[in-house]
Amino acid sequence: MDALNHPSVFVFIGLLFGGLLGFYLRKRFVDGHASNIKEQARQLIENAIVEAEQLKKEAQLQSKEEAYQVKQAAEEELKADRREIKEDRQQLNKKRELLKNEWESCDQKRQELLDVEEELKRRQREFEEKSSEIDSLLDKQRYELARIAEISQEEAKKLLMDSLESQARMDAAKRLARIENEMKMEADRKAKNIIALSISRYAGDYVADRTVSMVPLPSDEMKGRIIGREGRNIRAIEAATGIDIIIDDTPEAVILSGFNPVRREVARLALHQLINDGRIHPGRIEEVVAKVTKELDTDMRESGEQATFDVGAHGVHVELIKILGRLKYRTSYGQNVLQHSLEVAFLCGIMAAELGLDVKLAKRAGLLHDIGKAVDHEVEGSHAIIGRDLAKKYGEVDEIAYAIGAHHEDIPPQSVLDILVQSADALSGARPGARKEMLQSYVKRLEDLEGIANSFKGVEKSYAIQAGRELRIMVDSGHIGDSEAVLLSQDIAKSIEEKLTYPGQIRVTVIRETRAVEYAR
Repeated sequence: MDALNHPSVFVFIGLLFGGLLGFYLRKRFVDGHASNIKEQARQLIENAIVEAEQLKKEAQLQSKEEAYQVKQAAEEELKADRREIKEDRQQLNKKRELLKNEWESCDQKRQELLDVEEELKRRQREFEEKSSEIDSLLDKQRYELARIAEISQEEAKKLLMDSLESQARMDAAKRLARIENEMKMEADRKAKNIIALSISRYAGDYVADRTVSMVPLPSDEMKGRIIGREGRNIRAIEAATGIDIIIDDTPEAVILSGFNPVRREVARLALHQLINDGRIHPGRIEEVVAKVTKELDTDMRESGEQATFDVGAHGVHVELIKILGRLKYRTSYGQNVLQHSLEVAFLCGIMAAELGLDVKLAKRAGLLHDIGKAVDHEVEGSHAIIGRDLAKKYGEVDEIAYAIGAHHEDIPPQSVLDILVQSADALSGARPGARKEMLQSYVKRLEDLEGIANSFKGVEKSYAIQAGRELRIMVDSGHIGDSEAVLLSQDIAKSIEEKLTYPGQIRVTVIRETRAVEYAR
């Protein structure tokens, strides 16, 4: 009993009762909540079923609509195909009719050709029959003629041929004599016309060189310095140059006298430098004369190169060029020989062009015809023969060498080229200088170079520069590529080598430019 009255027992009993009460209440709550959940689940299922039915109906309606649209599209496409088939059938029917008509026309033409062929065969048979009849009649006629003339057919033919040959020979002889007389008159008239044309086309100015040169002085006091103490300076100058120096009363000038134009030019240039320098004494004089002599040799070589370039003579030996340049300071009867040679070259070219001969060969012979005069004081003999030997020595062709030797008839002329050089030499006479013709030849060379370049496809512009020694070509980058530009430069260079004659070499530069253009907005 004491144990039952203990407080822990009451606590235990309270807890047990509370636990049972809580369990009952929780069970009641769980059961109520589960029923709510079931009700909600049922509602969700019913709603889902309703929605599914609606979606099913909507899907069926949409599928029916799509099926209807597909059906409509198929029907439209079928109608279009039927129209195309109908049109194609109509076209085929038309073509069938055309082919039928053409076939009928071909049959008709074939029948006509057969009729024409039959007609030709008939006419051929008639022609053969008539030809046989004509042959028979000719045989009868020949037999009758032979019987009447009492000679055979071969003998009659021989008599007729002899008679015709004799008559033909007489007529040919008369005609030949008439043609020969006409040709002589025509040749004489043509020669006069060519000479007159050459003279009119080449109107050079008359320039005569003299055997003295005048050197201006800054003052008369310079004359004393040129003479020097006891005449040492003037004797040094005369000894170094071989030229006489005349110092007279001519105000502010001294005169150089000598027949050798090269030495006279050396003396003139040397004296001019000494006057400008102011140092005039024997040692300085020898130094300046040596320097001027070297410069003059270079100038003569360049003059020879320029002469060959002006004439268009290609491949002249370098020694011949040097000899030709020496003619710049050589005169003949008051005429500068280099200018005379240029004039003869151009006159030869004009006359050769009129006669249809090789113009370049004629110009070359005319340019070199007096090269013997450059060394005739060093070698014995006529300058024509000396020039011929020099031309042979340095590789000129036999035609040119012979023309040089024959231009003064030291050897008899043999070809038209020999006569041309003789005639041009005589025409030149006292009319040296050919600046106008040189300018025309220079311009013509530039035009030829640019014309050759412009003849190639893809070339836009071309420029001949540096006196015709370089050709610059602008090409269309859309038509000519980098590799094609290299081939184009080679082709143009080869064409220039084949078509033109020129001294030295010509540089061909092909320029290809690519431009990229864009605009900033």
